[in-house]
Amino acid sequence: MKFNIKLVYTFLLALAFVSCSSSDDNEADPVSPYTQYGTAFEKMPKKEDAIIYQVNIRAFSQAGTLKGVQDRLTQIQELGANVVYLMPVYPVGKVKASGELGSPYAVKDYKAVNPDFGTLQDLQVLVEEAHKKNMAVILDWVANHTAWDNSWITQHPNWYQKNDKGEIIIPPGTNYNDVAQLDFNNAEMKDAMIDAMSYWVYNTNIDGFRCDYADLVPQNFWTDAITKLRKIKKSQNILMLAEGSKASHFVSGFDYTFGFNFFSALEKVFKENKSALSIQESNATEYATIYRPENRIVRYTSNHDVNLAEGTPYELFGGKQGSIATFVVAAYLKSVPMIYNGQEVGYNKRINYFAKTPIDWSTADASVLAEYKKIIAFRNSSSAIKKGTYTGYSNDAVSAFTMVNESEKVLVLSNLTSSAVKYLVSPALKATWKDAFTGASVTLGSDITLQPFQYLVLKN
Repeated sequence: MKFNIKLVYTFLLALAFVSCSSSDDNEADPVSPYTQYGTAFEKMPKKEDAIIYQVNIRAFSQAGTLKGVQDRLTQIQELGANVVYLMPVYPVGKVKASGELGSPYAVKDYKAVNPDFGTLQDLQVLVEEAHKKNMAVILDWVANHTAWDNSWITQHPNWYQKNDKGEIIIPPGTNYNDVAQLDFNNAEMKDAMIDAMSYWVYNTNIDGFRCDYADLVPQNFWTDAITKLRKIKKSQNILMLAEGSKASHFVSGFDYTFGFNFFSALEKVFKENKSALSIQESNATEYATIYRPENRIVRYTSNHDVNLAEGTPYELFGGKQGSIATFVVAAYLKSVPMIYNGQEVGYNKRINYFAKTPIDWSTADASVLAEYKKIIAFRNSSSAIKKGTYTGYSNDAVSAFTMVNESEKVLVLSNLTSSAVKYLVSPALKATWKDAFTGASVTLGSDITLQPFQYLVLKN
C-alpha cells in the first residue's frame, strides 16, 4: 500500500495542533513537534519550599550513570531534598576538550543523552522514579556557548559570534577555550535553543532548568524561553534557577538567582577573619534590587565549581563543626538551600568533574548526615524560615537573625569561630524560646555563651 507522505505529515501536524493549542491565557501555542511524555507531577514543590540537591553524574555512583543516580534516589529523599538538579546530561565535545573527559558544560548535542550516562529512556525512568518519591528533577542548561564539535558549528556558523577575521570566538573575557560563543542577535539560533529546551520538557517530563552562565545571556532570550517553557506544562509549575546575580532574572521569569555574594562573604569570615556582620551586609546587597519579597536566592556552602577549585566545606569552613554551622546559615537565612552531592555525609575530597571520580559513600559520616537531616527537616516544617521576614542581629563572631511570619518566629544563632564567645542578646530577643530540635525551653537574658561552632535554632 502506498502512503501519501505529505498527507500523513499534514494530519500529524493537525493532531499536534489540537493537543497543543489550548493555553491558560487563551492564546494559541505554536505547534510542537514533540509529544508530552509521562504524567503530570502532582507534588511539585512550591518555589519557597525547594531543597535542591546537585548531582554530579560522573561522581555520584561507581558506574557514573543515570541508573546510578536512580539507585540512590531514596537517600536523596531521606535527606529531605525535593529537587534533584542534574549536571549536564548531554554528549560532551571532544574537540579542544578540557581535562580527561571534557567539561560537561561543553555541549556537543542539545538533544541527546551522553552515552556514558545511559539512554533517553534511562533519564525518563529516573524522572518517573523521582516523581514517585515526590521529588522534582531539573536539568543543567548551557545556553551561552557550545562545544566546537557541536553540529551547529558547521551547519549554522552564523549562529556564533566572530572576530574581525571571521573566526568563531570563545566567550569574551574568559579562557574557556573548549567552547564557542553563540550570537544572541541571531533569531534562528534563539528559536533553536528554545526548541531544544522544550524537547527535554516534552520528552522526559523534567520540571525545570538550572541555567549556566545566565548573567552573560541577554534578558530578552530568558524572557522568551521561560514564557514558552511555562506554557508547555500549563497549570504545573516549573522551577527556573539562574546561575547569575542580576535582578533582571526575576523580571525574565526565573524563580531564583545564585548567592555568589553570600558565598564570598562566608569564605571571607574564615579566610580573612571578616566579621560575621559581613554576611548580614551581603544579604542586604543581594536582596537590595529584588522587586518581590517572595523571591529567593539559592545559597550553598559547596557546588561543583567551589568543591574543585577552592575546596570542600571542611577545607573552607573550619572542619566538620564549622561546615555544619555555616550550612545552617546558608539554609535558613532568607534562602533556598542547595547541597552538593557528598557534602551531606562529610565527604572531604575534591571532585574533578572533568573526569570520572566516584564518591566513596562507604566513608559516610553518620553524625554529619544526621545533622543535615535535622537542619533540613526543620526548614521543611517552618513557614517562617521558608517565607518569613528577615531581621539581622549579628556581631563579629555570631551570625544571628530572625525569620518571622504571622504564625511563627524563629531565631538562629550560629557561632562561626573556633572559640567560645559571649553573645550579647538584643532586648528584642530576650524571651523564653523553645529549641527547634528538642522542644526544650531556652530563656535568653542579657547574654548567652556559645561554644566553638555551636548553633542554636529557637522558636516561639
